Amino acid sequence: MVYVRLEREWTDGDGVGRSPGDMIDVDAATLAKLQAAGIVGGEGPDWPGPTGGGEGGGGGSTTNWPGST
Repeated sequence: MVYVRLEREWTDGDGVGRSPGDMIDVDAATLAKLQAAGIVGGEGPDWPGPTGGGEGGGGGSTTNWPGST
């Protein structure tokens, strides 16, 4: 399972509506579908990742990262 933040509204397979900004657990297949639809962001340059990234890395500061390190 992967913990992600929604960027757009989404209704899960059980019919539960989710709002932008909600944090949810999804499996890898669901994550791929959500990324393809633009509902969650990818691991782009603004994604801080679990260990940050800082200079020359892939993201910003770890203070914006809601997950574990």
